[in-house]
Amino acid sequence: MVNLGGNARHITTAFAVVRGVIILELLERLFKISEKGTTVRTELIAGLTTFIAMSYIVFVNPNILADAGIPKEAAIASTIWIAALASLVMGVVANYPVALAPGMGLNAFFAYYVCGVLGLHWTVALGAVFFSGILFLILTIGGIRQAIINSVPQNLKYAIGVGIGLFISFIGLKGTGIIISDPATFITLGHVGDPTTLLALFGLLLTGALIALNIQGAILIGIILTTILSMMLGLSPTPSSFGDILSTSLPSLGATFGELDIAGAWNYGIVSIIFTFTVVELFDNMGTLIGLTQKANLIDKDGHIENLDKALTTDAVGTIASSIFGTSTVTSYIESAAGIAAGGKTGLTAVTVAVMFLVSLLFAPLIGLVPAFATSPALILVGAMMMNGIKQVNFEDFTDGFPAFLTIIMMPMTSSIANGFAFGFVSYVFMKTVGNKVKEIHPVMWVVSIAFLINLFMRS
Repeated sequence: MVNLGGNARHITTAFAVVRGVIILELLERLFKISEKGTTVRTELIAGLTTFIAMSYIVFVNPNILADAGIPKEAAIASTIWIAALASLVMGVVANYPVALAPGMGLNAFFAYYVCGVLGLHWTVALGAVFFSGILFLILTIGGIRQAIINSVPQNLKYAIGVGIGLFISFIGLKGTGIIISDPATFITLGHVGDPTTLLALFGLLLTGALIALNIQGAILIGIILTTILSMMLGLSPTPSSFGDILSTSLPSLGATFGELDIAGAWNYGIVSIIFTFTVVELFDNMGTLIGLTQKANLIDKDGHIENLDKALTTDAVGTIASSIFGTSTVTSYIESAAGIAAGGKTGLTAVTVAVMFLVSLLFAPLIGLVPAFATSPALILVGAMMMNGIKQVNFEDFTDGFPAFLTIIMMPMTSSIANGFAFGFVSYVFMKTVGNKVKEIHPVMWVVSIAFLINLFMRS
């Protein structure tokens, strides 16, 4: 008798092996994993790490957009869908380990200034986002955005990476409760005896120790262990039923998809709003990309960023798409640094983030079980790692050192990457001019600095 069952199992196993080999070859060809010195496992862990670090946007952004009048359920759906699609395109097209989602700060400007102070309907505000996205695309296709990035002196590029690192750490320190606001000194030491702060400190030291021991996925392990411990101590909610983990129905896009009012935005004559959206997003995303690509070793010795055109085009198209889906401007996320620190070097990291966002449509309640104080230590550690670029900054020449200092310090002090750019660029042009080194100023730097001055005065 022929053992058909045994043969069938062997054939099935053989097909599974062949399928696995084909998949790995496809991933290798698409993302150049071996060439980048990484592995599929590392990229998947990095993607999961980035997702956990930025998953708060699923809850924060809808709350902000709801204040602008956008229906909450649709805001949740639009946030998740645009984050997934934009991250997917960034990974596949640009091969960057960088995830995208609606930007913090830009969503506040959208809700509390455009819709709040100016009183525009959220559909009109979405129209403004659409126009800013079109402008981004024109600037990208025309090579202007690339020219702006390439015009930035190498010294300021290093300073940008350091400044973003401090900004990330500042966000992390606030999230852990280690620092808090103070009416007299603005910032002061928090209540370190608070249980959640103590647990965050535990997560910080634990993750730091794992990194020092070169443990793969150290940041992710630290987040998971801190979350589990917080549940055991009753400091964060635990799932009590299946309904606490799995959503019974997907949030709908119906109320916002395609509801942008392009004519209303045009008729309102919101040049200043579109300008502000454009300037802030342009340099916020630019600074984030410079910092992240430095961390991921995607910048060559001449300071040119690999696949920059594709990354900027993805960002521009993502902004247009975000207005159509019904959310504020999408941008590259500095939390991607957590995944890069976990070993992410290719677009597979971003694709993993995209998949996790889609999964979050089903498991949205589960994301809320990871408390902010569990992910905040990761941001502090990532910021510490990004300080490595400080040794590349030239402080010997004051015309270089002072603009670099302002770039670094103003990002965390004003909670804005774009503001760090503004002070750094304007001071660079000024210092080089008074220092009789005008020839060192790239012509584009003059234009950008003037644009920053205009924007600063318009916002004051």
